[in-house]
Amino acid sequence: MTTDTDSESGQPALTIDELAARAGTTVRTVRFYGTKGLLPPPEIGARRVGHYGPEHLARLALIEELQHQGMTLAAIERYLHRLPPGLSHHDLAIHRAVVASWAPDTEETVTAGELRRRAGRQLDEGDVERLVAMDVVRPDGDGYRIDPGLLRLAVQLLDVPLSEKAILAARTVLIEHSRAAAHALSQLFRAEVAERTEQDVKSLSAHMQPLVVQALLTAFQRSLRQEVHQWLAGPQEDGSS
Repeated sequence: MTTDTDSESGQPALTIDELAARAGTTVRTVRFYGTKGLLPPPEIGARRVGHYGPEHLARLALIEELQHQGMTLAAIERYLHRLPPGLSHHDLAIHRAVVASWAPDTEETVTAGELRRRAGRQLDEGDVERLVAMDVVRPDGDGYRIDPGLLRLAVQLLDVPLSEKAILAARTVLIEHSRAAAHALSQLFRAEVAERTEQDVKSLSAHMQPLVVQALLTAFQRSLRQEVHQWLAGPQEDGSS
């Protein structure tokens, strides 16, 4: 049981044992990453106990994703050291989403225990049912079929006060618009590489994919912030008129 609260997020601060359990790793690994500078040091609380927050958990998830992409520890160190300082756990989650997008679509069959380990948190039966309703997790015999790239995102949605109907509707909107953007960009790039060799096209695609995904995420974040500001400003403007 946690004994403190993260001052910025309001979420319970974690001991190193709790952090390792939530991240699906070991205390030894967490300490190793700390000595390598991949994790910032914990805040020292009462009785000299180190407390970890959402940023530590998000960094561990990012490291895990980089490992899934086949990056060596040295490459992961370089990647993390190039990140801007002071990133929030939301920013780190976006970086992880970008990294996950580099991988081809894959599905895996996992046990119930592995599903909970991959989720990085405790899941009750209601949580699993919601993940199934989101079509991220599908029962498969005694186990589950999962999309590793979407699982962590869907788990975060479990804490969002939205109905499953609203989440599925939002997913439909995002898929439709992302496909439209992908088609338009594909047509644009196709015109640019029409005279190039197949190998050149594949090389260009490999280099452009993470850049395009990052650009789309950045553009979407800015557009969403503008929409939220206008939404929140609306009632005030109406009341002043």
